[in-house]
Amino acid sequence: MAVARTRRARAARRRKRRMDSVEHDLTDAQWVAIQAAWGGCAYCGATGTPLQRDCVLPLSRGGRYTLDNIAPACRSCNASKCNDEVTGWLRRKRLDESAFLLRHLEITAELARRFAAEGAPRPEDPDAG
Repeated sequence: MAVARTRRARAARRRKRRMDSVEHDLTDAQWVAIQAAWGGCAYCGATGTPLQRDCVLPLSRGGRYTLDNIAPACRSCNASKCNDEVTGWLRRKRLDESAFLLRHLEITAELARRFAAEGAPRPEDPDAG
């Protein structure tokens, strides 16, 4: 079987290896909650456009698809950020770095509490059985 040797094909194979090497535990319900909490692009605030999952810490730098590492991004912001470190990228784009970091922390903490409570084992009913 011939292996494609284009730059795009090599990049796709590297990305697949990175994706397969770590455990991603972001559920569909968590992704929906993240989008609702942000209400648009986490970086520029754009609404009315499809949002993509953007890793705050990029996959190529050790990030994973987890509740605390994902932010919704419009296509433009996601493509522009690429695999840059988020704070440096926000500074270069002249976006409000401190506002993003504070909001990211608040939303992540609130969603972590919510999903921990939903997934927590429930005490046994003393009247059952």
